[in-house]
Amino acid sequence: MASGVSFLVPENDLLSKLKLNARPELEDADVLERCPNNRYIRYNEMLGRGAFKTVYKGFDEIEGIEIAWNQVRLDDAMQSPEHLERVYSEVHLLRTLKHENIIKSYVSWVDDEKKTINMITELFTSGSLRQYRKKHKSVDLKAIKNWARQILKGLVYLHSHEPPIIHRDLKCDNIFVNGNHGEVKIGDLGLATLMLRPTAKSLIGTPEFMAPELYEEEYNELVDIYSFGMCILELITCEYPYSECRNQAQIYKKVSSGIKPLGLSKVKDPEVKEFIEKCLVPVSERLPAKELLKDPFLNPDSNMKERVCQPVKIKSTNLPKVNLSPMEIDNKSNTSSSSSSPRLHSLELQCLNERNEIRLRGEKNENNSIYLNLRIDDFTNTARNIQFMVYIDVDTAHSIALEMVEQLDLIHEEVAVIAELIDELMLKFEPTWKPSVPKSNSSGIISSSEGSIIMSNDDMSHEDCEVEEDACEDLKQELYDINAQYDQFCSELLKCKESAIADAKKRHVLKKKVVVF
Repeated sequence: MASGVSFLVPENDLLSKLKLNARPELEDADVLERCPNNRYIRYNEMLGRGAFKTVYKGFDEIEGIEIAWNQVRLDDAMQSPEHLERVYSEVHLLRTLKHENIIKSYVSWVDDEKKTINMITELFTSGSLRQYRKKHKSVDLKAIKNWARQILKGLVYLHSHEPPIIHRDLKCDNIFVNGNHGEVKIGDLGLATLMLRPTAKSLIGTPEFMAPELYEEEYNELVDIYSFGMCILELITCEYPYSECRNQAQIYKKVSSGIKPLGLSKVKDPEVKEFIEKCLVPVSERLPAKELLKDPFLNPDSNMKERVCQPVKIKSTNLPKVNLSPMEIDNKSNTSSSSSSPRLHSLELQCLNERNEIRLRGEKNENNSIYLNLRIDDFTNTARNIQFMVYIDVDTAHSIALEMVEQLDLIHEEVAVIAELIDELMLKFEPTWKPSVPKSNSSGIISSSEGSIIMSNDDMSHEDCEVEEDACEDLKQELYDINAQYDQFCSELLKCKESAIADAKKRHVLKKKVVVF
């Protein structure tokens, strides 16, 4: 049987440079096993157990990182052809999939002596999304939206393959999270299948999350959207869908009859409920992942409306305007190219204003996405970095900029500046990109010799600063004071608004309590 799975080979070229048969004495008592090339070790710490797979904590001695050691006993897998097929499916799919929201696989092999199939994947410190949600009861809707966007981006990637890859068992148990920076990834692809026909056939999955058409064994990739809706329902209510049912037969009866889980009635927010229901509609009406990503509910600034305050007018003071001018650089040739350059792989833009220096670097990927790296250096010598993946057909510059500003805790004025930078960069990669921020008409642009762009204020050129350095410093200080005053006024207005709302609610309650004779 081992010879039948000998195709499970290492992915990393580094592994082939190591001795495959070396097995030194295990010095650490907690180390139970080593991989054939001695790079990965398995600890005696079980992270989870499934129907046919056990996951242990392990360690990568080359990179110095913890990993997940997935192990399947061949005796268990061979009891059912379906089990063995699921193992092969997961191993081979993970080796070919490369996406920030899909679990990474490093290497896999068969141990003839111990009769096991082993697979090394990245480790998620916070466990599954279900475990994470149960541990943290108080989670803001903003966080759930962030998770939802990441899950959908992973599904867009799977479903965009030709033929589409259907997960078939998407649930919070199979979505993993790194809680230290809110990253979620889809895993457990043992039930995933390539949709080689217009509709796939075979009944398999978790009943609570299975779309009605799965029971009919005629389905397509939209079954994952139904499961995604159930995941969001679980994240909102903190309970398994159809928890009111006592067995799988009752679940099947309700699902096949179109009866939604009782938990849906517990969702009080109408926008949340409407979004979940969009995922649970009949397959003929169900939207694909790419379209769901455009839903206004998932817009990062959709839950900011209550907090937006009107600008405060400051007497005899005008904030300087900022403008962009396109200028690009190809890293391979290190020479500037025109805006009509058909194919760009890497591009960096630079923006200098009175508050800070912003550098935005973009790298184009093969899956119609752009990897962005934003670096902000303020004049107190503080640097902040953040990375984002932009999907050309889904994202907007404004939504990405708003999310960046929120995560870096920047002032709201930076949204327009960063969004304009993103638009300018995206137009270089993709001419059909639709800008979300109108271009400024003001001048004052200075180009650096490296080919990146520098934005300057109309009233303060770089040459003026060199001639009148002291005057520039005074102006810079004045602009800082203006922004500080602006932020203070906004904060005070927000407090006044919240206080007024609270007073109005109190008065309303008191009126109701007045008894009229």
